[in-house]
Amino acid sequence: MFSRKIAIIDLGTNTFHLMIAQIIDDRFTILFKEKIAVKIGKGGINNGFIAEDALKRAHHTLKHFRNLIDGENISEIYAFATSAIRNAANGQDFVTSIRKKYEISIQVISGDQEAELIYEGIKKAVSLDETPSLMMDIGGGSVEFIIGNAQEIFWKQSFEIGAQRLLDLFHYHDPILLEEIINLNEYLQEKLTPLLNAINTYNPQKLIGSSGTFDTLTDIYFQEMGFEKDYKKPTYTLPVSNYRDIYNEFITKTREERLEIPGMIPMRVDMIVVAGALTTFILEQIKVDEIICSNYALKEGILAQVISGKLLASSN
Repeated sequence: MFSRKIAIIDLGTNTFHLMIAQIIDDRFTILFKEKIAVKIGKGGINNGFIAEDALKRAHHTLKHFRNLIDGENISEIYAFATSAIRNAANGQDFVTSIRKKYEISIQVISGDQEAELIYEGIKKAVSLDETPSLMMDIGGGSVEFIIGNAQEIFWKQSFEIGAQRLLDLFHYHDPILLEEIINLNEYLQEKLTPLLNAINTYNPQKLIGSSGTFDTLTDIYFQEMGFEKDYKKPTYTLPVSNYRDIYNEFITKTREERLEIPGMIPMRVDMIVVAGALTTFILEQIKVDEIICSNYALKEGILAQVISGKLLASSN
């Protein structure tokens, strides 16, 4: 029996995540998880740079993560950066500074790599079968769409239309104006043409959402229904009829009113409106009665590849 502890850091555009896991042979136990709203894309993402305030928040968070990792005597670290950092003119400088200061080697991955890792994570959570499913992960900088089943990916693509980008481009009034939603939908219709073609080709029968937006949606759903949410479960089901009621709250309430919605957390309150608009747009393309919400995404995909031997920790 071979046992080891590893740390996985996901440097997302909105949130930085740390996950510490113990691996015994081909099984794993998640020992610790923490997420911090770094918002590294705020103030610069649509102009292709990381703003000074965002860099300070990133350094502060990674110093905190490094201390936690050192406290567990972990030397095997996997750190991955996505949209905001890969598209920023000063992204590589940031990566270099983190390696020198905290001895954390960050791998900046492409959108295709990100989509594949998300698929691997979802496979760990969701009982996929032979039926094609449409999987989506709404990040702050990019959105990944994957069409696949339990055996393979049929199609995947990453689009630089994440919630921070959509927020900056379309959400100027609060509550959001109908005109802004119409403009956003026209933008999505244009940008997501490859996805719409893929949906027509592969005819997915299920919709699976992963990461923060869908975590928040299920938190709100469980609160409103008076159910207790078991946070250890890898998947939850959100009926589309309930989703539409929740989305209607997002688009008719001010920021302060949205904060009062049971289950809403402050780090999601701004981006949730445009993320909801994107989800609603997708629901017009694929007719389903429920959204399967996966608690596993990129981090768990990385974990799956570490277990399978496909990923090796970077040396500093």
